[in-house]
Amino acid sequence: MQLQAIAFLAEGGGFDPLAPDTFGQALWTILIFGLSIPAIWLVVMKPIVAALEARDDHAKAAIGAAEDAKAEAERVRAEVEVSLGEARAESAREMAEARARGEKLATKLVSDAEKKARDLVDSAQATIRAEQEKALSAIRNEVVELSLSAAGKVVGRSVSSEDDRRLVAEVVSGVKGDA
Repeated sequence: MQLQAIAFLAEGGGFDPLAPDTFGQALWTILIFGLSIPAIWLVVMKPIVAALEARDDHAKAAIGAAEDAKAEAERVRAEVEVSLGEARAESAREMAEARARGEKLATKLVSDAEKKARDLVDSAQATIRAEQEKALSAIRNEVVELSLSAAGKVVGRSVSSEDDRRLVAEVVSGVKGDA
């Protein structure tokens, strides 16, 4: 089929719009082309341009949405960082409070233990003093009895009157005051 078309053109047949002897045909070609432009525009080009504009609008909307999403992500990230900073500050504050409470409790426990130790020492010292006083009183009574017994042997009679006991107790007490 192609060979037939080439042969037809080679014999001088067919339409050649650029041939100078066919000016009328060129004029009709230009006129038909000019009149068909609006129809071509309405049927072919208008939908293509509309599709391209819709694609551009869709791309612009997608870019805007991406920028909005990026801005939102940045805002959320900033909020998270602020919240994280606040949480760290709160954690540090609570740790400081716990440390202070622990130190206060330790100080109180040490103070209570020292007070109990002082109370125990004071109680022990009071018990020791009371026992010491009992022992000294028993020793004094024994000294009085021994003194009366020795005096009775020296005098040769029994010294057992209450006045004699009182006298010896005063002498022993006087010795205690001098010591």
